[in-house]
Parts: sequence; structure tokens; C-alpha cells
Amino acid sequence: SGFNSIGHMDTMLRRRHHIGHYKDGEEFIQNVFHVLFLLFSGKEKSNFSICWLQYEISKVVQCLQAKKKKKLKAQGKKSKKLAKNLLKAPDNRNHLSLWKLYAYLEWLLGNIDDARKVFDTALCTAGTGGLKSPQLCSLGLLYAQLEVELLESLEGAVTSRAVHILTKLVESGPYVPYSGQVLSVNVLKARKTYEHELQDYLSKTPVSDQDRVSDADQLINLVGCYALFQYLTVGIDAAVLIYAQTSEKLEAPGPQKCENTGENFGIQKFPTALEAVTLLHTNLLRFHMKISVYPLNPLREALTEALKRYPSNQSLWKSYIHIQRKSHSASKARRFFDGVTRSTDSLEPWLFAIQAEQMRKKLIENVQRADVGEIHSTIPETGLTNRIVALFEHAVQSENGTHCPLLWRMYLNFLV
Repeated sequence: SGFNSIGHMDTMLRRRHHIGHYKDGEEFIQNVFHVLFLLFSGKEKSNFSICWLQYEISKVVQCLQAKKKKKLKAQGKKSKKLAKNLLKAPDNRNHLSLWKLYAYLEWLLGNIDDARKVFDTALCTAGTGGLKSPQLCSLGLLYAQLEVELLESLEGAVTSRAVHILTKLVESGPYVPYSGQVLSVNVLKARKTYEHELQDYLSKTPVSDQDRVSDADQLINLVGCYALFQYLTVGIDAAVLIYAQTSEKLEAPGPQKCENTGENFGIQKFPTALEAVTLLHTNLLRFHMKISVYPLNPLREALTEALKRYPSNQSLWKSYIHIQRKSHSASKARRFFDGVTRSTDSLEPWLFAIQAEQMRKKLIENVQRADVGEIHSTIPETGLTNRIVALFEHAVQSENGTHCPLLWRMYLNFLV
């Protein structure tokens, strides 16, 4: 019993409770992890440990979203114990990606000082690879991003811990923990180094497929670090400029021709990098709007352009829905959803179009019965109901929609 429920649906509310991880299903998954852990060694073991820890972190995030403090405490204890045991394995001791996840776990649980200690320890023991090491770069980027999220405004950001991390990442000496100040000469040096490194990466031609993957990862980390650094030391426009220049370079077909096929290099060089860079760009704009006054249009334009290109990126859709909720006119968003669903086979645009309308319906119903408690209003909002049913009908008729259990269950749930 319980195994058929492993595919839990956290989007569905069942009475007042979110559907979480079932006890029996959870036991089964843990057994699988424990058995498999003994079968791997070396790099596979490290990769497997990362998957396991990511799964644990997803449960912590679920507790945070459901605001269950008691459950969070218990889950946090279990996850931390597992993380420490995984790091004790000889194959994993120097694996930076695992240290990064452990520090992130501590941060999510609200133990900021402990998380900082873990980050600092990892950076100190990582050696002096600097921007040449993808894992080190990725670790530094996450650390800086988390620190930036603690800032309430950009005043004094130049001497913040995040800037210290990003400048130390560039210097090829050993990492020194933050002592409360950042020298402006170091900031200038770091800016120059970032600029040169980025130019070198963008003009680089990957040799093999393996190179292409690791170079793309490194390029994403590098752009993220440089843009965040510019954001904190110069301002939002400087950061946006870097994203714009990088995207332009990645889109433009390069002059070199591929010897075998004679085709132009260009977006084929780092296809995944462009999507990730776009995501970094939109996330930074969203954060900036949260801490200061900034127009909505640049973010809306960046999201609509990105979604036309990557219609199945869920993070971009979430951001798009989030900003559309602030707008009183639904027609623009509806036209956009309509355009995207016509031009792609992927199911995400349908699911998010439905979700956007359901949120709108909920909002209108809340407003209509604001003063009278839970008495249903005498004028039901039928227009939106009909629109949502029509969206469901169109979605389940599409090739992918017909075979999507989530869509059918959402439809049934809505009709009920």
C-alpha cells in the first residue's frame, strides 16, 4: 500500500492539506537509496550522493512552503544527518558540489552562520582554481546569490560579503573569509579579470561534446558571477548589459565553419547556456524589483522573448504568471498564451495558462465575498469558469495533453 501514491501531486489541495510524501512510498525510496549507495564507487558514487541530497532538500523546501515548523525541524534533522554521512564517504570528501548542497541545506533551515562556515570551509579547501574550476565557480555563485538575497537595499552593497566572495573568486590565491571590508582596488582588479575571462570563453571553440557540456556550465557560472558583481558594484543596468552582450554572442552564428558539415557555429556552440543565462537575467530583474523601484516592462519583455524560445521552461513560466498577477488586464497575457500554445507542442504553456486563469478566478471570488464570509456570492463568475473548461478541452485534445495524467486529474478536480 502507498506505492501508487509516490507520484505525489503537490499542486493539488486535498481538503486543507497539501499532499506530501506518503510514509510507505517514502520508506521504499529510502531503501532504494541505501541499497544503491553501496553499489557505486568513485565519480558515480559522488553523482549518486548529489541526487540523494537533492531529494532530501526538496522535502525541506516542501515543509517550508507548507509552513509546517514541527515537520521542518524533524525533516531538517534527518537531512543534515544524511548530508554529514554522505560527506564522510572517502569518495565524497573533496566533492565541492556536495559541500555546496550541504551549505544550501543549512541555509534553508535558517542556520545562516553554520551555512557560512560550511561555504567558507569548502572555499578554503578547494584550492586556487578560481574561475577555471567550474565547481568552485558554481559554489561561489550560490554563496554570493544567497548573501545578496539578505540585502534590503543596494546601499553599501560594494563592501558586502557577496562582493568579497566574488572578488576572492577571481584572485588565484587561497580564499580568506570575510572580515567586514572590501578594498576598492580589489574590486577594480576583479572587474578587469571577469571581463577578460568572459571574452575568452565566448571566443572559445569546444573540441569535443564533453568539453561542450563543461564549457557551457562554466560559461553560465562565469556570466552569473560577473553580472552579480556588476550589479552590486555598479548597478542593475551594468548587470543587464552583460546578459544582453552574452546572449547576443551566443545567438550570433560564428565566422568559423565546422569542418565536417560546413555549417556555421553559433547557438549550436552552447545551446543550453543561452537558456540558463536568460533565467539568471530574469531572476535578477525580479529580485531588483523587490528591493527597489524599477519598471516592470524590461522584465516582461525579457520573459516573453525567452518563453517564445523556451516554451517548456517552468521557472520562466512561474515568473511570467507572477508578474501578470499584478496587471489588471488579462487580455495581453491571454493573447501571449494563445500564441505560444499554437506554435509549440509542449504542454507547459497549457498548464500555466490554466493555472493563471484559476488564480484570477480565485482572486475575483475572494473579492466578491470579502464582507460576507464563506457565503457564495449570488453572481457566480461563469465567464472564467467557461474559459478554464475551454482551455482544459483544448489541452487534452493536443497530442501530449491526451497522455498527461496530471492534466486529466486537474480537469477532474476543477469540475468537482
